[in-house]
Amino acid sequence: MATSSSYFFLMLFLLFHFHLGRSQLELNYYSKSCPRAEEIIKQQVTQLYNKHGNTAISWLRNLFHDCMKSCDASLLLTSKHGVVSEQASPRSFGMRNFKYVNTIKEALEQECPSTVSCADIVALSARDGIVLLGGPRIGMKTGRRDSKQSYLPVEDFIPNHNDSISLVLSRFQSIGVDVEATVALLGGHSVGRVHCVNMVDRLYPTVDPTLDPEHAAYLKRRCPTPNPDPKAVLYARNDLDTPMVIDNQYYKHILANKGLLHVDAELATDPRTSPFVQKMASDNEYFLQQFSRAILMLSEANPLSDDLGEIRKDCRYVNPN
Repeated sequence: MATSSSYFFLMLFLLFHFHLGRSQLELNYYSKSCPRAEEIIKQQVTQLYNKHGNTAISWLRNLFHDCMKSCDASLLLTSKHGVVSEQASPRSFGMRNFKYVNTIKEALEQECPSTVSCADIVALSARDGIVLLGGPRIGMKTGRRDSKQSYLPVEDFIPNHNDSISLVLSRFQSIGVDVEATVALLGGHSVGRVHCVNMVDRLYPTVDPTLDPEHAAYLKRRCPTPNPDPKAVLYARNDLDTPMVIDNQYYKHILANKGLLHVDAELATDPRTSPFVQKMASDNEYFLQQFSRAILMLSEANPLSDDLGEIRKDCRYVNPN
């Protein structure tokens, strides 16, 4: 009985701590300390998008990878001063444009030194990037602190392209994202692309029978060898119709057996997720509403409290002692 009681109070404490972390975030957190912070981030994101269109997709992917443990910019740390970067993980394969995060940070440092966290830059750049990709404007809270450490191995919490839908759902549920929201988050793949190294197992030595034959033939043209050179950056897009727009085309494709990854195929057929897939495929507004809700849930996952985090001066490095 004592053991059960201790377990109950431990779980109660952890639940309280989880929700306390979320409550520390607020809208317009920098309204007094750096009133132009969100405007500066939006300006920088827009300028970078106009110059390098793919940055908007990078900002969205940064949010997915950074927030699966804690939205604390741990992803941005480089391997230096005893830190081993999460960017070195196979899960980070194909991620890019990290250097432009520091472009945004430098603009903020000129306005308000040591005030705006890199974690909030990750969140707000994703928010603004979503708008540039035709998605909804999301009222995102701020006030996150930056991690003083990386979280290798990230494989312990970031799903793999070959993971089952059960594991993917479990990973998201562990940070408070429900099944419907998880289905909506995966709709972010509508603006993404998949490198051949992550999908050739569905093409070689034999084609996955669940793939549409014509689409499989297209994918084999994009990925002509079972052993692609990662440096060659061979890839295929999830959405050939509106590849730079966040919309519900992803769901239409996976229902037509044109998903690129195993998880795409399972998402369309698993009884826990298929009703949401079908509804999102038929109603773009519903998808965008759920996507907005899901992004908020993800972006508010486990922020660091003041004593556990810091405001980095350079997003690549922990502040020196």
